[in-house]
Amino acid sequence: MQVLTILGEFKEFILKGNAISLAVGVIIGAAFGKFVTAFTTGIVEPLLKAVGGNPEVALKVWIFDIGVVISALISLVITGAILFFIFVRPMNKLMTKEVPPAPAPEPSAEEKLLTEIRDLLAKRP
Repeated sequence: MQVLTILGEFKEFILKGNAISLAVGVIIGAAFGKFVTAFTTGIVEPLLKAVGGNPEVALKVWIFDIGVVISALISLVITGAILFFIFVRPMNKLMTKEVPPAPAPEPSAEEKLLTEIRDLLAKRP
């Protein structure tokens, strides 16, 4: 019986969205960190070396390193797409289940009385 209670609590925790949001944020952050590192080492550093040192050697390295930057960018986009389609989109559907409209509230005694008076007045010749 206690296992069912724990599973129910776990389900409630997961469906709040906090756990999924945190997990997606950590994974995207790691992928973005790899992209920033690749951009810095592949684009920024060779350009600084070209300005301050030997431009021919720096530009040869730069041509190779641009591929590493493009690869990191593609990896970031693929990671984001996978996370979106596997976790975020289904979670959004679970979180935004359509709630049936609430039934109309019962008219108050005053409204019922006014409706009866209106109906009686409408019947008069």
